[in-house]
Amino acid sequence: MPQNLIEKIVQKFAVGLEEGQIIQSGDYVSIKPAYVMTHDNTGAVIPKFKGLGATKFANPRQVVHTLDHNIQDTSEKNLEKYKKIEDFSRTMGADFYPAGRGIGHQIMCEEGYAWPGTVVVASDSHSNMYGGLGCLGTPIVRTDAAAIWATGRTWWQIPPVAKVELKGNLNKGVVGKDVIIALCGFFNNDEVLNHVIEFTGEAIKNLNIDQRLTIANMTTEWGALAGVFPIDEITIEWLLNRANYIKERGLAGVPSDADGNGIHPRLNEEKISMLKEEIDLLQSDVDSFYAKELEIDLSTIEPLVSGPNTVKIMKPVSEIKKEKVKIHKAYLVSCVNSRIDDIAEAAEVINGKKVANGVDFYIAAASSEVQKESEKRGDWQKLIEAGAKPLPPGCGPCIGLGTGLLEDGEVGISATNRNFKGRMGSKDALAYLASPAVVAASAVSGYIDFDLIDEKKSILAEIKKVNKKSKKTSSVRIVEGFPEVIEGDLVFCHQDNLNTDGIYPGKYTYIDDFKPEDQAKVVMENYDADFSMKVKEGDILVGGYNFGTGSSREQAATALKHRGIQAVIVGSASQTYMRNALNNGFLVIESPDLVDYLKNKYGKEKLTVHTQEKSKINFKESILLFDNNEFSISPVGGAAQELIVVGGLENWIIKNLEK
Repeated sequence: MPQNLIEKIVQKFAVGLEEGQIIQSGDYVSIKPAYVMTHDNTGAVIPKFKGLGATKFANPRQVVHTLDHNIQDTSEKNLEKYKKIEDFSRTMGADFYPAGRGIGHQIMCEEGYAWPGTVVVASDSHSNMYGGLGCLGTPIVRTDAAAIWATGRTWWQIPPVAKVELKGNLNKGVVGKDVIIALCGFFNNDEVLNHVIEFTGEAIKNLNIDQRLTIANMTTEWGALAGVFPIDEITIEWLLNRANYIKERGLAGVPSDADGNGIHPRLNEEKISMLKEEIDLLQSDVDSFYAKELEIDLSTIEPLVSGPNTVKIMKPVSEIKKEKVKIHKAYLVSCVNSRIDDIAEAAEVINGKKVANGVDFYIAAASSEVQKESEKRGDWQKLIEAGAKPLPPGCGPCIGLGTGLLEDGEVGISATNRNFKGRMGSKDALAYLASPAVVAASAVSGYIDFDLIDEKKSILAEIKKVNKKSKKTSSVRIVEGFPEVIEGDLVFCHQDNLNTDGIYPGKYTYIDDFKPEDQAKVVMENYDADFSMKVKEGDILVGGYNFGTGSSREQAATALKHRGIQAVIVGSASQTYMRNALNNGFLVIESPDLVDYLKNKYGKEKLTVHTQEKSKINFKESILLFDNNEFSISPVGGAAQELIVVGGLENWIIKNLEK
């Protein structure tokens, strides 16, 4: 059975598979990632880990801790928090990087954790960045992190994979940031929501690793769960250069890496040689399946600006500069665009000029190594001499922390990855995104500006194909304790994009003494105030598409479970919602055909329709019977079944620790 690159990588890191089992998108698998990274939120994972009764890491070499988010906060409280994390990390034998070493995602690349052809997870949404190196990087929630610390593994349902073909060559002044702004702004109707992106095409050979990391990083904002580039000679060359850089400077990783011979344990010639030997195996098979196929011509992209306050809106700089959009703050910071090339591009634009009066230009390198190298090349000094204000290497304004936040009525332009309303400061400010060069040019002009612009271009991009996967014919193995068949009346709520606030109102989220029965009473209250009275225990809820979008509050899953709903069936669901549900022993199943059938039958007049008709779900055959019709459902594999049987991930961890 042919596999795409994503499926091949997951195949290598899945555990407990049936003999000869070839995994595909949609499968639930137990997965043992090569590494798991947590940052400042390590402090929140520690009590989860200890609360499970765990006392040691299953594999200390699998765990990486970085302090990067709130490093500008030197208050006694934050320093105490950082000290507790460091003490815990060193006691447990994890790899620890202190505040000031850099942003965790950059460290994961610089130190060889984000290795091509592997699965690496982090409790942060921008772990997608690792895909620039051909590493399947994807975010996890804190409970997953605790699970990996304790047992070495967690679970994953392999998302649908979308192939994005990159054609043509970049024009002068156009960089990776412009490519991802174009993708987010052109395909701005959730075309790749909850997909993994596999980038292909001839244009890739002309994209360096820094550009690939930038594009992969912002697949998060595009709505994807990961964005992965192929492993090629450019990947190998970057690894060799990085290994030589480390060797020449006598760097051998963190203290826990030391083995007495000065050789870096991950970035070394032996490992790179082994990667070269398997590079042909890490290519997608001919005829491998993709849920969607998109295409964009890079030669039709010009320097772009994203926003304000959304990545779904873009404008060419050639247009917006005519509007003389006055800015108050400019930012060259964050994990997406503060590497050596980014700083060099900004320095070239600003060389010999001065930041405009009334503009604050903040700069922070992605890591301490990046800053040192930029200083060595003279680029850092050019920015400082122009009037830029340096911040320590780490996170900061990008996530609304530290110095330089946007205030009421201000306009900012940033080389960061998110310009959501209020993220970088006041919700009454406007935030735009652009490349480092555009940000630097704007800082000098005092308005959004850039000179390296040719004629106006029209972006050529399209969805080439949407493919529907044929129903699997093989039966699903049923684990002990999981029902082969369940029955229940269908309750239909037609709404698409029903967010977690509609399912579980935010006003109840932080009431600490809210009991399960209280959750049951208010479930779906913001969608249909009478929902809880219309349903009964044992019913099966059918929702629309993109069910559970929005906030990550897990009560949106547990409230339905506490009301006695057996399972939720949807056209599609937020992956975060599905993860929260299964982590709490509650099943969410996808069946687009059933949802479409019910929409046609019952329409949209009533918010909630209790069909009063039984349905039967056969998990072994992955089918649902209703109204004398048969509908396929997403197969519920062994990893998911185990979580349902034991009542969620925390119980699963405890059970495995007892073993």
